[in-house]
Amino acid sequence: MYEIKHAADLAESIRLLVVSAPMVAAKAKAGHFVVVRNGETGERIPLTIADYDREQGTITLVIQSVGKSSSEICELKAGDAFTDVLGPLGHATHIDRVGTVVCVAGGVGVAPVYPIARAFKEAGNKLISVIGARSKDLIFFQTEMEAVSDAVHYTTDDGSYGLHGFVTDAVRNIVDGGEKVSEVVAIGPLPMMRAVADLTRGYGIPTVVSLNALMVDGTGMCGGCRVTVGGETKFSCVDGPDFDGHQVDFAELLRRQNRFGEEEKMAYDRHRKEGHKCRIR
Repeated sequence: MYEIKHAADLAESIRLLVVSAPMVAAKAKAGHFVVVRNGETGERIPLTIADYDREQGTITLVIQSVGKSSSEICELKAGDAFTDVLGPLGHATHIDRVGTVVCVAGGVGVAPVYPIARAFKEAGNKLISVIGARSKDLIFFQTEMEAVSDAVHYTTDDGSYGLHGFVTDAVRNIVDGGEKVSEVVAIGPLPMMRAVADLTRGYGIPTVVSLNALMVDGTGMCGGCRVTVGGETKFSCVDGPDFDGHQVDFAELLRRQNRFGEEEKMAYDRHRKEGHKCRIR
């Protein structure tokens, strides 16, 4: 059993969990993920490692309530425990000293972006972060991101904080303003990552995206997380989750992500009727 040492609300329906997992923490690197299971009959859920503490033997996970299983996990508190935590899985993000790196985070994507941004900064790069959300109250990890960034640009869909617009607007402003960007890392909703990749393609800036494809076993055996990258079939759990954003077939991936939408909604509605809900601030 993997005990939850600390739990906190980051924003509405977004929960932070610090989990005791010494063997995972010992090997974790930026970009790695784990597969967790809540209860003997629980669904296997992939979550990117948002932080880790090797001395304490803990990993930090951030999850947003979007369906039945994620809502159940959001209800966990300190003292509860996951039945399974498998990891670290996937390939760690390739970190090198390249010059100026722009890390773009959309919504809950700021959680997996944070350790990557920190690693790029520690490698000696200039680090510019772009954080986007629907509104100000959904922005989190501000202190953490500002601590590892040379500059942070915020965007909100409703204009309640930072630039009124999208993360692509901020990235365009950075590049058009004369910044020589060597690499872009974008993590967030699929439409956002596709939009960033489409933008940077025109500028010729290498762009890495982290794909949250549907996943079951996390070892490449089930084939559920297959994606097309550069015309070839890849598996996000063992070949990724990081891929060249300019080579990803986002249209195909979006279709696959929506495949079980009706079933997910039915399960979530039943869960809500039973009186469950994710904790909110």
